[in-house]
Amino acid sequence: MTKIFNDPADFADEALAGFCDLHSGLVRQVPGGAVRRRRPEQPKVAVLAGGGSGHYPAFAGLIGAGLADGAVVGNIFTSPSAQQAYSVAKAADSGAGVVFTYGNYAGDVLNFGMASERLAAEGIAVENVLVTDDIASAPPSESAKRRGIAGDFTVFKIMGAAAEAGAGLADVVRLGRKANDLTRTIGSAFHGCTFPGAEAPLFTLNDKQMGLGLGIHGEPGLFDTELPPAKELGQELVARLLAETPHGAGNRLAVILNGLGSTKHEELFVLWLTVARCCAQPATPWSCRRSANWSRAWTCPASPSPSRGSTKNSNRCGQHPLKHRLTGAATPPLLAVCFRRRRTTAALRLSLSRPPWTRTTTPRAARTRSRRRGKHCTTPNRASATWTR
Repeated sequence: MTKIFNDPADFADEALAGFCDLHSGLVRQVPGGAVRRRRPEQPKVAVLAGGGSGHYPAFAGLIGAGLADGAVVGNIFTSPSAQQAYSVAKAADSGAGVVFTYGNYAGDVLNFGMASERLAAEGIAVENVLVTDDIASAPPSESAKRRGIAGDFTVFKIMGAAAEAGAGLADVVRLGRKANDLTRTIGSAFHGCTFPGAEAPLFTLNDKQMGLGLGIHGEPGLFDTELPPAKELGQELVARLLAETPHGAGNRLAVILNGLGSTKHEELFVLWLTVARCCAQPATPWSCRRSANWSRAWTCPASPSPSRGSTKNSNRCGQHPLKHRLTGAATPPLLAVCFRRRRTTAALRLSLSRPPWTRTTTPRAARTRSRRRGKHCTTPNRASATWTR
């Protein structure tokens, strides 16, 4: 249950304002959402993620170099309006086009579509990439009807890395849709989330029950069942995901265990032991029969619901070109530890397991100057914030 709020009607607006103030060195608030604090020096494709509030770090927490250029933020579990999407796009556009990317929900499709028409009428190149990774929401034959959930993260990351490297609008869109085609997610829920000021959760489960396949807004899942041990839960999640391994995906995996807001990291670590062992089986009864080669694995609150206890396991069967995008350097607020001052923000800018091809060496002179100024770490040069082949 959400307990820290003033007027429940103002919760989403105040949360966004507080986020932008805390991370003022990285983002700035604009009507309808937020964009990067610094505009690009050269025109680049603007990747704009969007959706309702209540899912932090989605969507504003993913703004940053190597990820999103901006986020369109609606009210709690409510699609942003077309005006909000239009306003954020105008603030983020640098002349190379705009791509909206979001989960496949009717309100989002309608409102982002209307904003796209308005932008196109003004001569701005615009595209939309929908995320449809939730295998519990529709059968494989109707995959276009599936919801977008924690798989948002991989799609946004790959598109953001491509745009940061200078890819054109068509290439960014192509890579985003390819990433979506290769991403599968399934979730489990232990109790429902409660809106600020609400007296009851969206749904309830018995203390010893679990719902399999529920959506991030409380949408119906596959079934309710007795809460299993972590080992059995991990086996169930992995089996269902690998049963839908996309054709031609190979055996390279990137896995996200998403706590959805209230499942603790320690619990995810326990679950991870089973997930890793299942994915690394040399022979399995599922369609992915070879040992997994890990591209990357995360345990994180990638797309949470407020105060909801649950887990989501996203399995991306990655091809090598997409791996470079997925593991490239990024500096969103999600990965920043900020020590706030009034005029400056010192951030420990971390990367998503920055691989060797993204590492750069800070010149000796720059390191010396940094120490003389009394800083605790050197500032990476410009190339270190972007992916290079």
